[in-house]
Amino acid sequence: MTCSSGGYHHAILRLRPHRGGFLTTPAPGAAPPPYADGRLHARPDLLRQIPHQRQPALDCGTHQLAFSDGRKAVLHVPPHLDSGSGAGGQPLHLLVWLHGAGGQHGGGDQLALAHAMRHGALLLMPEALSTSWDMLRGGFGADLAFLDRALLWTMQRYQVDEQAMALAGFSDGASYALSVGLMNGHLFSDILAFSPGYMAPLRREGQPRVAVVHGRDDAVLPVHRGHDIAQRLVQEGYAVHYHEFDGAHLVSPAEARAALLRLEQR
Repeated sequence: MTCSSGGYHHAILRLRPHRGGFLTTPAPGAAPPPYADGRLHARPDLLRQIPHQRQPALDCGTHQLAFSDGRKAVLHVPPHLDSGSGAGGQPLHLLVWLHGAGGQHGGGDQLALAHAMRHGALLLMPEALSTSWDMLRGGFGADLAFLDRALLWTMQRYQVDEQAMALAGFSDGASYALSVGLMNGHLFSDILAFSPGYMAPLRREGQPRVAVVHGRDDAVLPVHRGHDIAQRLVQEGYAVHYHEFDGAHLVSPAEARAALLRLEQR
């Protein structure tokens, strides 16, 4: 399947609001709301075992997804077969990119898109419900539920390589990527954190590779935060690549390209 010309394709999708998508405070003694434990449930290998769950794939290109409950995401689709496999029949790599506060990407979204186009990977970029991610607003809930549903929606249409799923983000998105990725390390093989502020996983699962990149002149989230996160993860036994660059609160193109390229080196 060949791609059409550049630009965004718009799709309106039927997706009912989910009770787990709204952050609530449980009454004393009540069970915690869905997703409060930080656990994602979408799994590409399980979906392959349930053929009736497959849905028609979108054409290759970059699509602006507008779900019927108001949630939005961008999905870049590489050339693929009708089965949802890559053009050569292989499963597709999936990169999930998370924005910073106020929807800021620091330039990382375009670098992620360029990487996906160059390497024939899927790129999913969900939007937070509010100005930032739910973890920073009281706990896991609405945004984690939407991320799970967006992953499931993608896996129902494309053959995703379960050994090549990466979670990346900038600023608040980097903090969220670290927290969610470490809790779901059996799902994500790699975590890429560009200028993170902190991490707050409720537990650890698996051993994903971690890359932390931070600007020495960052006045928003000082560089020592990224350094301390990387040092702590090394002490906990994770394979960590840490690098500082001469710059402010943004995604360094050179460092991002190098970190993204390592995703293809397994």
